[in-house]
Amino acid sequence: MDHGGPQQQQQQHPMEQQQPYHPQHPAMMRLYEVQKEVASLGPQVCTFSGLQNDRDYKRLERELTRLLLEVDQVDTEGKPELQGARKRAAQEVEGLLRYLEENATHPSRLAIEELSNEARQLVDERVVAPQRAGGVAEINDELVDALQELVLRLTQVKTEGRVPLRKARYRALTRLCAVQDVIEGRTQQQTLSLPLSGDTHEAVHCINQVMVKVSVARSQLVALLMGLSGRDSCAHLSRILTEMQVELDALDVSGNAAIRNYRKQVVEEINGLLKHLDLEGEGDDTRRYDLAQNNSIREIEAVRAHVSHLREGVLRHCVMGDLSFRPKAELQSLLTHLDQVDTAKNPCIREARRRAVVEVQAIITFLDLREALARRQPGPAEHPSHRAVWLVLGSLSDLQAQVLGFDGKRADKSYMMLEELLTKQLLALDAVDPQGDETTKMARKQAVKFAQNILNYLDMKTDEWEY
Repeated sequence: MDHGGPQQQQQQHPMEQQQPYHPQHPAMMRLYEVQKEVASLGPQVCTFSGLQNDRDYKRLERELTRLLLEVDQVDTEGKPELQGARKRAAQEVEGLLRYLEENATHPSRLAIEELSNEARQLVDERVVAPQRAGGVAEINDELVDALQELVLRLTQVKTEGRVPLRKARYRALTRLCAVQDVIEGRTQQQTLSLPLSGDTHEAVHCINQVMVKVSVARSQLVALLMGLSGRDSCAHLSRILTEMQVELDALDVSGNAAIRNYRKQVVEEINGLLKHLDLEGEGDDTRRYDLAQNNSIREIEAVRAHVSHLREGVLRHCVMGDLSFRPKAELQSLLTHLDQVDTAKNPCIREARRRAVVEVQAIITFLDLREALARRQPGPAEHPSHRAVWLVLGSLSDLQAQVLGFDGKRADKSYMMLEELLTKQLLALDAVDPQGDETTKMARKQAVKFAQNILNYLDMKTDEWEY
């Protein structure tokens, strides 16, 4: 699989491609030494996912620049073979330098950093800063929704298959999702009963004290995950939480079920925080962010291939005016299959599953509307406005068939034409006057939602999303 590294021809060093004319020549020996250093730096360059101001970027740039200067200083004595070898060595070093800079300054990498900064500022203002000042964090549904929106935007950043960009996106997503998990856990914690009174048992006072420490540790964890921790480290916080567990384990709570449950609840809270402290090396394993080989993604792709086959069959029968082909039961079983796909809380897999679900639902709604239009038998007493809504629905059904079969890009004329025609149907619905008829009001509302869903589906089909 192409992971977006430097050109494949660089995998075999140029000096291995032809036998050197002077194998023991000092110049050739020096170029061999450069080759070894380049070979050790290459994998680091190809997986570097940071920015130009990062320490590792400056180190790699410095090392590669040094090698380039050393290659330039090799004395070839005018010999063509040595000149060619030096030129190829220089090109290889320059290729790594160029690849390093391209990824660190790539628009997608900058977009990832911008979204990360946006998330960092949000968490700092709403969670970290208030608690550092001795106040209360603003943890509510609004904050959870804002973080979810940032996660979705991160999943939509294009990586062009480049390993450094995939890695950067994955690392940003894992941290943001971990913060989500911690914050959502805190939201649930607020709904639990208050700690037991210290008068109930001598162990309760100790558990209450640990509970206070856990609350502080939660804030420290969020700060760590978002890069707002200052001198703190994951290892340090892990030691603190482990010490809390040891302290709780040492308590004698035998014979009191309520206190045992209380301690168990606090231990589970600590375990929930500890599981997020292994993110220091997250993203080093390419299997974590190169999702093409992920089993869940493979399941989703298999479902999508099946959906594509069914969609083609539905559209083919509709062109012939045949409404007998209605694979709704099969489509519903695919929805059930997708619901059972394990996403492992990976936002990219969740988004892939969501999009597959939308594809299935689009065909189901298309079939439902076609069936409703075929069954419709308007009577003479039907309200004119209600009839007008059904006329628009008929047009929307025809347009949805075109959208289902569309396989182009947003720059295509057919895309712009479909978008314009769907917008006109929305305007036509807006112009319908229900004249107080409740049935028409409800029908128009549903028709507007239907048209918007078609537009959203068309938008989704053309946004060039990737894993």
